[in-house]
Amino acid sequence: MFDIQEELKKLPKSPGVYIMRDGNDEILYVGKAVSLKNRVRQYFQSSRGKSAKIMQMVERIHRFEYIVTDSELEALVLENNLIKENRPRYNTMLRDDKTYPYIKVTVKEPYPRIFLTRQMKKDKARYFGPFSSAGAVRSTLELMYKVFQIRDCSRVLPRDMGKGRPCLNYHIHQCGAPCMGLISEAEYRSHVEEALEFLGGRFDPVLHRLREEMLNASETLAFERAAELRDLIQSVEHVAQKQKITSEGLEDRDIIALGRDEREAVVQVFFVREGRMVGREHHYLHIAMEDENAALLESFLKQFYAGTPFIPREIWIPEELPDRELLTCWLSEKRGSRVRLVTPKKGEKERMMELAERNAQLVLQKDRERLKMDEIRSLGAVRELEALTGLSGLHRMEAYDISNISGTESVGSMVVYEDGKPKRSDYRKFRIRTVVGPNDYASMREVLTRRLLHSTERKEDHFLKLPDMILMDGGRGQVNVACAVLKEMGLSIPVCGMVKDDRHRTRALWYQGKELPIDPHSEGFKLVTRIQDEAHRFAIEYHRSLRTKSQVHSILDEIPGIGPVRRRALLKQFGGIEGIRAAEEQTLLLAPGMNARAAKAVYTFLHPSDL
Repeated sequence: MFDIQEELKKLPKSPGVYIMRDGNDEILYVGKAVSLKNRVRQYFQSSRGKSAKIMQMVERIHRFEYIVTDSELEALVLENNLIKENRPRYNTMLRDDKTYPYIKVTVKEPYPRIFLTRQMKKDKARYFGPFSSAGAVRSTLELMYKVFQIRDCSRVLPRDMGKGRPCLNYHIHQCGAPCMGLISEAEYRSHVEEALEFLGGRFDPVLHRLREEMLNASETLAFERAAELRDLIQSVEHVAQKQKITSEGLEDRDIIALGRDEREAVVQVFFVREGRMVGREHHYLHIAMEDENAALLESFLKQFYAGTPFIPREIWIPEELPDRELLTCWLSEKRGSRVRLVTPKKGEKERMMELAERNAQLVLQKDRERLKMDEIRSLGAVRELEALTGLSGLHRMEAYDISNISGTESVGSMVVYEDGKPKRSDYRKFRIRTVVGPNDYASMREVLTRRLLHSTERKEDHFLKLPDMILMDGGRGQVNVACAVLKEMGLSIPVCGMVKDDRHRTRALWYQGKELPIDPHSEGFKLVTRIQDEAHRFAIEYHRSLRTKSQVHSILDEIPGIGPVRRRALLKQFGGIEGIRAAEEQTLLLAPGMNARAAKAVYTFLHPSDL
C-alpha cells in the first residue's frame, strides 16, 4: 500500500522529475524540480493559493514516483521526454503535434539533389526552413526544378551515370540529366549555386538570367520558349513579393507571441530566416483559466523545440520567464551553439512582437466558433453520455467489433476514444485463435479476455490503461459476454451495448439491464455512431488485409520459431490448422523438424493459457 505521507518523508532534496499517478496507474502529471522534497510536498500541503486544476489533480493522486538527476537541466530534458511520451492530462499540452517541411540540398554530393524533407540531420547538407505549408514547399520546388533543372532522384552519381534512360523530368525540361552525362559537373554546380541564392532570398540574379534568356528566345523567334520563360519570371517575382523583410539584419529567429482568453490559448510563431519571414504557424494549447502566461510560454517552448530539428540563434518572447537561464542553456545545447531568448522592449523589434501578438488574437477570434464546435462534438458528447448513463469521469472509452466471412479468418478490433476523440496509437487488432466458425459471442469473449489480461499482466504499455466505459456493437447479448469476462477477472467497468432497429441503426443504449433511449440528433448519439463506425472500419480493414494474404500466409507464421519449413511440415502431418490445434504438445513432435521448444510455442499459441 502506498502511503503518501510516509513517501513524502523519503523524498530527496536533489533535482529530478516527479510523476503523479491515479488509481488506475495512469500518469496525471509530470513535473521537474530543483528540490524534489520541497516541490512535491507543496502539492499535499494547504490548498491556499492552489489553482482549481491543481486541486482537482491532487484529489486523484493515488501514488507518485520520482527520478533523481544530476542537474536541473537534465531534469528539464527528462521532463520534456516523459510529457511527450505520455501526454498527461494535467500538463499543458499542444493540441497538434506537427512536423515541419524543410527544403534539403545535398551540397556535398558531386551532383547535388534538392527535395522536401521533414527530418533535419547532421549530414553536411543545406537545409532551408522550416516552412508552414508542405504545399507551398512543393510549389516552390516545382518552380526551382523548372528554373534550375536540378535532380531530385536517388541515383548515386557518378557511379550510376549512363545506366538506364533519362527520366521524365529531363523530357519536360525540369532536370539537366546529369545521370546521362548531358550536363557537365561544373555547369550543374553553377545551377546549384543559383538555387542556393534563390533559397536564401536573393532573387535578382535569377530574374536577370531569365530575362536575358527570354529576350534571346524572342530575337531568335523561339516564341514558345519565350512564353515559358515569361511565366517562370512571373512565378519567381510572385515568390519574391511574398518574402517580407522583417529586419535589417540577416539573422535566423523565431518570434513567439501568445493570444488567450479564459479557456483557450493560441501561440503564434513567425519564422524568420536570413532576415526574411518565410512562414508562420499557430498552435492551440489546453489551458485552465488560472494558468499564467509565463507558464504557458515555458511549456510551449519546451514541447515545440523538443520536436523541431532546427533551433534559430534568436527566439523572441513577449515577456520574461522564470526559467529563462535554464531554457537558454537547454536550447543552446540542442542547437550546438548559443541561443538567445530576447524580450523586445522598443523600436522595430517591439513592433514585430506586437504584430505576432495581434495575429495570435485574430486566430483565436477566428477559430473560437470552430473550437467551440469541436468541444461540443467531443467533450460535450461525452458529458451527454454521462448524463444519460448516470456515470461521471468518462475519459477513455473502448469499443470492439468482430469481422469474418462464414467464420473464416475471424478477427477482432479495439478502438479507443479519449475525451471524445480517437486515440489511434492505442488501437489494437486481434486474430481469433480458439473459435471455429461464425461465433461472434465466443470471438468477442476471446478478444476481451486477451485485452484485459494484457492490462493485468502488464504485457504492453498501451494496454495498462483500463477504460472508463466499454461500448459493445451488439445489444444485450454482447453486453452479457463483456460483463461475464469482467466478473471472471474481478474488474468493474461499465459496459454499454448499442440496441439496433430493424434497419440495423442504433436507437438506444443497453446499460445495467435497461434500454436508454438516445436522441438521434444529439452529439452523444453522433459520438456513439462514430465510435461504432470506426470499430467496424478497423475490423473490416484488418480482415480484408488477411484475406489478401491468405494464399501465402498462415496463422502459424505468427508463432516465433515456426518458419516456412516447419509450417509446411505441420500442415502436412496434421492436415490443417484444426488438426494442429487438436494435437497434444508431445504429438506435435511427430512433424519433421520439430523440437520440444517449437512444439511448446505452437501449443501455447493455439491454446492460450489466458483463455
